Amino acid sequence: MAERSPEKGDVLLMVGTRKGSFLYWSDPDRKEWHRNMSHDGWMIHHMTHDPRDNSIYAATNSDVFGAVVQRSPDFGGSWEQRSEKLDFPADTERRVRKAWHLAPKPGDSPGHLYAGVERAGLFITDDYGASWAPVTELNDHTHSENWNPGGGGLILHTIVVDPEDPDRIYVGISAAGVYRSDDGGKTWAAKNVGVRADFLEEKFPEFGQCVHKFALHPARPEVLYQQNHCGVYRSNDRGDTWVEITQGLPSEFGFPFAIHAHDPDTVYVVPLVGSENRVVPEGKMTVWRSRDKGSKWEALRSGLPDGAFLTILREGMAVDDCESSGVYVGTQTGQIFFSPDEGENWKVLVDFLPPIYSVSIGRVT
Repeated sequence: MAERSPEKGDVLLMVGTRKGSFLYWSDPDRKEWHRNMSHDGWMIHHMTHDPRDNSIYAATNSDVFGAVVQRSPDFGGSWEQRSEKLDFPADTERRVRKAWHLAPKPGDSPGHLYAGVERAGLFITDDYGASWAPVTELNDHTHSENWNPGGGGLILHTIVVDPEDPDRIYVGISAAGVYRSDDGGKTWAAKNVGVRADFLEEKFPEFGQCVHKFALHPARPEVLYQQNHCGVYRSNDRGDTWVEITQGLPSEFGFPFAIHAHDPDTVYVVPLVGSENRVVPEGKMTVWRSRDKGSKWEALRSGLPDGAFLTILREGMAVDDCESSGVYVGTQTGQIFFSPDEGENWKVLVDFLPPIYSVSIGRVT
């Protein structure tokens, strides 16, 4: 890979792994990529780009230093550790064990950010991560004492803010489900009507579902999609109710979910075999696409391998906003598969990375 600094308009591919972060960038042709590496020895669960000032934030974790949010103002050239008060109050038994997900708060001012952590909780900063405050109304929700861990622990792993209304915030918790606030985090309600929890005695509880990932499209923020432990779902009413759209997929289980950058009807999933094995069915690496909001699904396999029992985690898929949207999928065996044409054809963009925890996309502004 050639060497040059990121330039305005470049596509940013941010990859978090078990052993550090990898940042790639290219012009919109996406034929020649450049790279730098950071965070030797750290586990990187998620990275995000704030286009307001081109900051990159990383949710980093260490057995020695614990959970630390780090910020780079220069595309990975340097990093600042920004985690003062990223913890629950000292008079509680809860502690922040890992940082899992980061999301900029919409608005004109950079430096406003949310963080989701383990044990499941939400934190907010308005000073570029220099200091954090707990969103107590969610962290101390009346349900919280009855939240149970999923396979990865009791984690708040997804944060989505309505781009039209920054006071409307959604979070995903494993295994508790989706929660929404309509007043900037002052009050929170479970939003899981219609979502199954087959592993519980009550199949449709108020909360306790194991949501794996969810997303919305800024052009139509009232429509949400989620990949769950027990199926794929769509909500047409901001999460108030959900309808299952799993039919046509080879498995109801999977982790990642992504929406096409320009077409809110087009969505992508990577199903896995059940909750026990967690690899692609029959060892056939396949990305599934729907162009009609999940009514019908098609298998996308051109250029993807057979005999590859791969695992893709919840942050392992992303879509860029180039004219022909690129789709990126990162695996636990260190490959990044890339399709420059919306999933029609695939190639290996990067190989032999450490196990990939997250794949995120941004644009240099």
